[in-house]
This record gives sequence, structure tokens and C-alpha cells, in this order.
Amino acid sequence: MGFKCGIVGLPNVGKSTLFNALTQTAAAQAANYPFCTIEPNVGDVAVPDERLGKLSAIAKSAQILPTRITFVDIAGLVRGASKGEGLGNQFLANIREVDAIVHVLRCFVDDDVTHVENRIDPVSDADTVETELMLSDLDSLERRIKPLEKKANSGEKEAKEQLALMQKAVALLRAGKAARQVELTPEEREPFRQLQLLTGKPVLYVCNVEEASAATGNALSKRVEEMAKMQSAGAVVISARIEEEVAQLDETERLDFLSSLGLKEPGLNRLIRAGYDLLGLITFFTVGPKETRAWTVTQGSRAPQAAGVIHTDFEHGFIRAETIAYADYIAGNGEAGAREAGKFRLEGKDYIVADGDVMHFRFNT
Repeated sequence: MGFKCGIVGLPNVGKSTLFNALTQTAAAQAANYPFCTIEPNVGDVAVPDERLGKLSAIAKSAQILPTRITFVDIAGLVRGASKGEGLGNQFLANIREVDAIVHVLRCFVDDDVTHVENRIDPVSDADTVETELMLSDLDSLERRIKPLEKKANSGEKEAKEQLALMQKAVALLRAGKAARQVELTPEEREPFRQLQLLTGKPVLYVCNVEEASAATGNALSKRVEEMAKMQSAGAVVISARIEEEVAQLDETERLDFLSSLGLKEPGLNRLIRAGYDLLGLITFFTVGPKETRAWTVTQGSRAPQAAGVIHTDFEHGFIRAETIAYADYIAGNGEAGAREAGKFRLEGKDYIVADGDVMHFRFNT
């Protein structure tokens, strides 16, 4: 089960620098000119989770396997991208393929790094990119609605339902609002997701600040945080330059360097976790002497679906799930202690997996 976050923004805001730090490689060329990233770079990163080490220590596991999330570095958008400006069509197509958007905004002043519109205004930058995505969505929907109306008028139930969803989104977009603000019933969520609207994707704003503001943020990042709050979106303050340096250090050097800057952990840890949360994901664990492993499922997943993440046979032949909450596993110092405390549970196919569950699945072959 793969989940992708697309890193977007105007040119020269620090997207590729951030991506380099995320993947601890120099795969994305970070250069001071627009469109230095022509093809999207893709990096798979581990989701930081301190629970893994604690579980592994109790079980004396031979190895630890974290869950992972994919980040895609997408080339910089510019005004007019929805009409093909600056390789816009290609970039918009790359965004369409991701599950969520990590929108990097320039919240630093540096005369040596040019701004594509010759000003430093992260809220305006966000509006520029969002406008291009909305225009692209509106164009896409208006082209799809006409042929769909004919099918709906002929009495096709599925066409009627799809048309109603599209019309909801068009009304918002014409009012200058993102499609993600559409009010949906639980039954409409999946059909709406299948429309693949750019502004229907969840968004996390990343405020790229100068090194001195990495711990506290600055006036520019505060404006972004206020904007994000109004949109019910997330915001993370980070210094991409610091993160790129940190990524090249060993663990001891890293901790010393972060401490000197007043930081408790790399900003990337917060970014990765925020991206994970943005997608509505939770983690469950399998624990044993061979390995302690984290697995990803979407919130609301039932036990058979979780079993299927490990192997499709587990889902098809699901019998029940042996389940211990993370806190109970730690408190009992393992499965035996949790059993003695009455915290070991056998859950059936309707059980909704909770974040941190330690699980073992029984199934028919």
C-alpha cells in the first residue's frame, strides 16, 4: 500500500533542498534557477516512530522495520501553469498522481536567491499556486460535465451521482474556493476522490525559514500558520538548509547540532509525521524475535484489511486478530504480561484497528 505526498511550490522556495534532506541523497538538483527539476524525483522515507525501539527492546527483535511514505519532488509552478506556462501541463499531471500536497512556501529573505515574482510574500505565493490548481480543476470538470449531462438526463443513476458531485465542486471553484472544501457524505468520499481533482487533495504548508528561525518561526511563517488555520490545513516550520546539513551527520553529531540550535529533533521528523497524518493514516505493529515491524492502514480500517496489508491471503482467510494496545504491551513488558493483566484480546472481522495496536493474525490457508 503506497502513499505519496507531492512537494510543490513556486521555483526557488527550497523544494529540492527539502527533498534532498528527506531522502538523504543529492538526487534532486537544488539550483538557483526555475525549472531545475524537470522530472519528478521520488523518494521513499521511513516514518519516525519511537514506539518501534521500545517494542523491539522488549521482544529482543533481530531487526526493526519502520513503515514508509513516498515523497515526490515536483518542479516549480508559475503563474499561468494551468494554461501551460513554464511546463505547467506536465507539472499539473505530476501533482494529479499524488495523494496529498506538501506546499513549500518561502519564508526567508535572501538577496542571493531570486524569487520568480521578485517579492517575498508566502501567502501570495500560496494563492498563486492554489489559483493555478483551481483553474486546472475547473477546466477539467467543465470538459467532463457536458457529456455526463447527456447520460444523466437519460436516467443513468451513476452518471447522475457523479454529475451532482462535479457540480458541487464547480460551484466552489467558481467562487474561488478549493474543491477540498466540498461537504461530502461518507458514501460520496470515494467517488469524489476518484475525480482526481488537484484542489481536492489535503494540503500541508511547509514554512521554509532561515536557520535562525528554525526553532521559533518568524513573522512570515506566522502569517502562513494563520492562513492554514483558516483553511483547517496543517503547517510546519522548517529550515530546509539546516535539514540538508543534518541529513549528512551521524547520530551523535546530529543531536549536538540540533541542540545548539534549540531543536529537539529534525524538522523532517515533524514533516514526515504531519504528511502521514495528512493522509489519514495510522500504524499497527507486528512484534517478534525475528522483527518488529510497523504497518500502515487508513483510519477506520477493519482487522481483515490490516491483515491484507501484510499478505492478501491473510485477508481472504481471516479468522481473528490477536490484539494488544501499545500502552498495554509496554506496561506488561510484552505479550505474556499483557495476557496476565487481561489486556490480550481476540478481535473479529468488524474490529476497527487503533493506532499502535500490536497484532497477530490467525487465518485459513
